[in-house]
Amino acid sequence: MSSQIDTATVTKEAATLPWGLWARQTASILRLEVKKNFWGKRAILIYLLTLLPIFLCTAIAVIPPTLGTRPDPAFVNMMFAKIYELLILRTVVFFGCAWIFMNLFRGEVVDRSLHYYFLSPLRREVLVVAKYLSGLLTSLILFVSATAISVFLVYLSLGLSFGMQHLFEGGGLKYALTYVAITALACIGYGAVFLLIGLLFRNPIVPALAVYGWEFINFLLPPLLKKLSVIHYLQSLLPLPLSEGPFAIVAEPTPTWVAVPTLLLMSGLVLALACLQIRWMQIRYGGE
Repeated sequence: MSSQIDTATVTKEAATLPWGLWARQTASILRLEVKKNFWGKRAILIYLLTLLPIFLCTAIAVIPPTLGTRPDPAFVNMMFAKIYELLILRTVVFFGCAWIFMNLFRGEVVDRSLHYYFLSPLRREVLVVAKYLSGLLTSLILFVSATAISVFLVYLSLGLSFGMQHLFEGGGLKYALTYVAITALACIGYGAVFLLIGLLFRNPIVPALAVYGWEFINFLLPPLLKKLSVIHYLQSLLPLPLSEGPFAIVAEPTPTWVAVPTLLLMSGLVLALACLQIRWMQIRYGGE
């Protein structure tokens, strides 16, 4: 049986609330949602994804590729560049953000609990912002930590003394901070995209796979279309970009001073669309 909740009166009442109360409501929802993100039944997959690069880099630290030869920091830098782009950025962060942010609303619909928020004297835009911030905080804690730990473990493969010397004195720290910053930007960008997808589609898996396909074939797109993706701006920031192969359409990387504001602006626009979308959202639990 399908049920539909009319919340027009509650939403109209919430629209007159002061900014101070909106901020307190955002903080309250944020605390509740972060707890659910970390301890909810859907968190197990996120933890498994987060541990993937850590397990791999632990294996590299225990059985270093340079075993029996002179440690080569350049080789280690390039090895981590491949691990970061192919495993951490394109797999862990992408699918992790998809799972976290799409479930912020879609998970509530499946659990038949979203109406509790909609029946509260709460602006729906406040709910969107609070849920986005909860997903962003969760993804930052997990994926930034995974990136930092992975960098440390890979440099450990050079030997504790030499590896730490190269990390903190030989330029490795700059690389590490750059990767951490790129991970944070990826969470911001992908988070906004997948939050909107979770609001728009009853079954968000197909749209999420379509986004992945678009990001995957980015190297084949003409320069103008490349800029309609998150991965283009993230790749432009990589300290050691990888070769995209002989079939790639070459495009100049976007300068850092353009890439970062553009990615943040795009994320803000997508989040604004999510705020508009939720104004017209009606809850239908039937068939979920």
